[in-house]
Amino acid sequence: MRFDPALCSDDAIARMVHAFHASVRQDDRLGSVFDAHIADGPTHLARMVDFRLSVLLGSGRCGGTPMPAHQALPQLDPALFARWLRLFEATTQAVRGPAMKARADELAGRIAQSLWLGWQTANRPQAAARGLEGTHHVC
Repeated sequence: MRFDPALCSDDAIARMVHAFHASVRQDDRLGSVFDAHIADGPTHLARMVDFRLSVLLGSGRCGGTPMPAHQALPQLDPALFARWLRLFEATTQAVRGPAMKARADELAGRIAQSLWLGWQTANRPQAAARGLEGTHHVC
């Protein structure tokens, strides 16, 4: 599906990101991961808004590389990524534009899958010891 960036605004994406991160921070499993590893919540949230603007609208506002930060997190598993994705999709239910919702959900699935595979690659011994090596799908 081709996405027309005119179908959503920077403000709509920022509202979506803020709502999503509020639900993640309140989640009993994901919230503790964020609390343990995100020292500056407002800076991280601003970075996430820029990231979503970049991936959804091609704004180029985010030039970071999220993979190393996620690879460094201990004790991740497919259930956490699936939970993250379910919270994201629950958040996008409130998005007014169906094209934006579909695009945001599609990209979130790709991002979750990519981060999970990257984590397994960087943490092979730990993943193998926990029986997670080769667990390719997060949902």
